[in-house]
Amino acid sequence: MTSVFCTIVPPHLLEHLAASDNPAVAATARRTLVADAANRTGRLLSRPAAPTAVAPGAEPARPRRTVHDAQGATELPGITVREEGQEATGDATVNRAYAGLGATFDLFLKAFQRDSIDGAGLPLLATVHYDRNYGNAFWNGEQMVFGDGDDEIFLDFTLPVDVIGHELAHGFTQYTANLEYFSQSGALNESVSDVFGSLVKQYGLGQSADQADWLIGEGLFHPNVQGTALRSMKAPGTAYDDDVLGKDPQPGHMDDYVRTSRDNGGVHINSGIPNHAFYLAATELGGKAWERAGQIWYDVMTGGTLTPETRFTEFATATVAAAKARYGDGAEIQAVLKAWAAVGVPTD
Repeated sequence: MTSVFCTIVPPHLLEHLAASDNPAVAATARRTLVADAANRTGRLLSRPAAPTAVAPGAEPARPRRTVHDAQGATELPGITVREEGQEATGDATVNRAYAGLGATFDLFLKAFQRDSIDGAGLPLLATVHYDRNYGNAFWNGEQMVFGDGDDEIFLDFTLPVDVIGHELAHGFTQYTANLEYFSQSGALNESVSDVFGSLVKQYGLGQSADQADWLIGEGLFHPNVQGTALRSMKAPGTAYDDDVLGKDPQPGHMDDYVRTSRDNGGVHINSGIPNHAFYLAATELGGKAWERAGQIWYDVMTGGTLTPETRFTEFATATVAAAKARYGDGAEIQAVLKAWAAVGVPTD
């Protein structure tokens, strides 16, 4: 098993901000990029810690959450400020992180009968108030980390629960298909996190597929920013269009696939294509997205048929096989076939 350093805000967006005419915005973006580069290098040089599993049958599945406070520093994990079962603190950021860890645990347990992101009761750890004005959140292979944002472009990264779900879902991928964080497999890694991050939000709100906004990071931008979220699964490429941020570059079809050496081969950009396929399948089926479309994606991730280098076509083919295995030749397989065809990804 390998682990990677995965951030919610893509490097291309931070690089754009680093070239801003606003000195404060540019300085914060550069500082965030430097911190991310250091963390990425550190992750490459280390081995992920082995999961601390709960013995089968030892106790009912329940979350085991711990939230730490970095107090503006970068040493992890920081001081412990809230543990499982403790009352809310006076720090709203701590409480949101704690609740978001719980919301993600609930989705995996109640919708998919999975005990934590590793399936074996992995404790869920988070650190808040990381660095000064840090404009990102990340999964480092062992825990979640949240910045406070700069209050110019980004607000507190614990505000959108789907950001928390997204980053923890990188851990789910780490413990299942372990998709390599490069090119199409990396874009699938990012897309799976967006899928389950969105499902965490929808499950918590009790929303059906047609009620959901299908936005990733809605509420993260400062009100002055011309944008609704970091990404849109419903309409890739429309999440933001701002003088400082630039325009959302995500494609929603293979005709517009972006070939680039940046961002590990465009993992945050091209994820828009499988993201849109999931949205189309979920809305075609209707009802709660985690019940059928989400179950198919979960079956693919846990079925043992994917390799770390899985490409879009292979993943799409696997979703068709998973739909047939679970539901037979019904509406589910037709919705999946139709969704992948709509984004230009072959399924055979």
